[in-house]
Amino acid sequence: MAVNTASSGEAPPGRLAGRWVPWLVIGLWVALAVVMVPLSGKLSSVTTDKAADNLPASADSTKVAVHEDSQPGGEASTFVLVYHRAGGITDADRATVERHYNTLAKRYPPNVAAPAGGEDEGEGEGPAVRPSADGKAMMFTLDVSAAYGGPETIVGPLRDVAKDRPADLELDVTGPAAIEADMEAVFDGVDTQVLLTTIIVVTVLLIITYRSPVLWLIPLMAVGAAALTAMATVYLLVKGSGIVINDQNSALLTILVFGVGTDYALLLISRYREALHHHENVRVAMVHALRGAAPAIIASAATVVAGLLCLLVADLNSTSGLGPIGAAGILCALVAMLTLFPAVLVVLGRRIFWPAIPRFSTAVEGKRGLWGRLGSAISRRRWVATLGSLGILGVLAIGLAGNTGALREQDQFVSAPESVKGFTVLSQHFPELGGQPMTILTRPEYQEQVLDVVKGTRGVAQAVPGETSRGWADISVFPTDAPDTVAEYDTIKRVRTAVHAVSGAEAIVGGPSAEHLDTEVTTTRDEKLVIPLVLAVVLIILGLLLRAIVAPLILMATVIVSFAAAFGGSVFVFDTILGFKGIDYSVPLLAFLFLVALGVDYNIFLVSRAREEAVRLGTREGMLKALSSTGGVITSAGVVLAATFAVLATLPLVMLIEVGFLVAFGVLLDALLVRSVLVPALTLLVGRRMWWPSRLSRPVELPDRQRPLADDKEPALQR
Repeated sequence: MAVNTASSGEAPPGRLAGRWVPWLVIGLWVALAVVMVPLSGKLSSVTTDKAADNLPASADSTKVAVHEDSQPGGEASTFVLVYHRAGGITDADRATVERHYNTLAKRYPPNVAAPAGGEDEGEGEGPAVRPSADGKAMMFTLDVSAAYGGPETIVGPLRDVAKDRPADLELDVTGPAAIEADMEAVFDGVDTQVLLTTIIVVTVLLIITYRSPVLWLIPLMAVGAAALTAMATVYLLVKGSGIVINDQNSALLTILVFGVGTDYALLLISRYREALHHHENVRVAMVHALRGAAPAIIASAATVVAGLLCLLVADLNSTSGLGPIGAAGILCALVAMLTLFPAVLVVLGRRIFWPAIPRFSTAVEGKRGLWGRLGSAISRRRWVATLGSLGILGVLAIGLAGNTGALREQDQFVSAPESVKGFTVLSQHFPELGGQPMTILTRPEYQEQVLDVVKGTRGVAQAVPGETSRGWADISVFPTDAPDTVAEYDTIKRVRTAVHAVSGAEAIVGGPSAEHLDTEVTTTRDEKLVIPLVLAVVLIILGLLLRAIVAPLILMATVIVSFAAAFGGSVFVFDTILGFKGIDYSVPLLAFLFLVALGVDYNIFLVSRAREEAVRLGTREGMLKALSSTGGVITSAGVVLAATFAVLATLPLVMLIEVGFLVAFGVLLDALLVRSVLVPALTLLVGRRMWWPSRLSRPVELPDRQRPLADDKEPALQR
């Protein structure tokens, strides 16, 4: 049916249609780039992965880490060198270990400790060298001052010195500092890798979407400008407010800006292309496109920003820091895609769409297309569509019964580095020293009393008194259980209970495993606070946007069910296919935040358009029109956003793979099933009551000219 929608010869509405406005906007962005680009390169200089910066100040392990940092030379790096031979240690092996120990003791004086020393040591070994009971291994520990550099600086020379050894005598350099060094190696250059990979992925998808040799460059350029501005803004934010940003949050910032910014570009281009058919003047067409798309885009950005800012109530500094960091990125993407992007499109005119240039026409032919046919099918089989969608989501959610236990630090690597293999060897040959060392700080006059209490605590293999400085005495404690296990965490809890009971000692317990325990406990507490807050805030925003109560409740219910399905399906993949040994403690909260906030986005794009159309056509026709109009662009946006998060799955760290896969899978599930089938089906079932208590929920007779076509076989009441 031909519809006359021409508006040629119309006067440009308002100053936004002036010829100079797009050039002014571009000029302002160029001036901004001159300031922001140099600052964006400084973001890596303010990132930190220190436990003292990421953990809450109230945690025992944080207080210990702060004290160690305040010591001359800073916090020591603890390395464990484990030598082993399958056929048993020989005399030549013992001499080699002695030589290595003496060499390193001279290179890093006087920071060689003896955590495994004591009466059980064999003769001939140095004071810090310990043989295993099975005669197949030897070990010693080095506490190296930070004055010699960080773990990533020291671990290389340690391994180089130990290369000179007899054939078949194997060596693994392990310990907390070696694991930290290997973790740093994973994150080395990760920002650049994520940025380049994301650009490539987005470029390919834009080319496929638009099938144009030039159009894809415009959104990519605008999103790139938004990303650089976001990095500079976050740098200034961190410098000015002391917000914590780590390597993980820095990578997530890049993913968020590119994914969300490209989504906004797709939605605006869709409206702009549609407007170009109705308006001859490109500036007028862009104004109409912005009027149609901007409210939904702004509402979408507001939802994500509000959800991210809910993280400010989290106690874990790395989690609370992601809130303003991510919010700054979303706002930069929003501003760029509603100012710079449309300005460039207007300046370049229709020719930017070549070869499929949208032509102005007085008669625009209405086409049903794939999404129109899908809407009609859903309308005929509403209950089938609803129950079928819920059935698929329910089956996926069954995966939650799989392995959702916490992921140990040693299991974070896709391919186990030497430090992780070394811990396995250590637990095999020195089972009595299976865990990572704890550090206890106590007042000097209570050191002996605390030491006696710790030695009598179940799960403790050995406790060794250390030095006294600045009003504190330290004790090194070695648990018997493997690192980051429930048994080791139980031992840490027992030790804390025991030493806290010593009146006047003011004892506190820290160390790597204690830090992991405090992080896990804090994250669990944060989840109980942040998740309900995010749900409440997003629900309020939906209510204000849609001016209804029923619609927001239904949309939030679909998002929660979608999250459960995405999480369950991902757990099945992680456990059964990829063989991961658990879920990182930070994954559930991050995935929930992103999937709820971003999942609601697609519902906002669809339902806000449905509400707009329902004013003219009624609820049923309005939803079908909205699905037909937005189905393609929202699906494309979902694929782009999923692909950008999937970039994280290319990194060799299990935690990032889990976040990337879970969010990517959840976004696809939401865009392809929940938004495309479930939400339209539920809307058609509920009818006009979807908009209760607004006016749209009341039956109103439509004018004859707006009655549905005869083949719809529906009464002309809003449904």
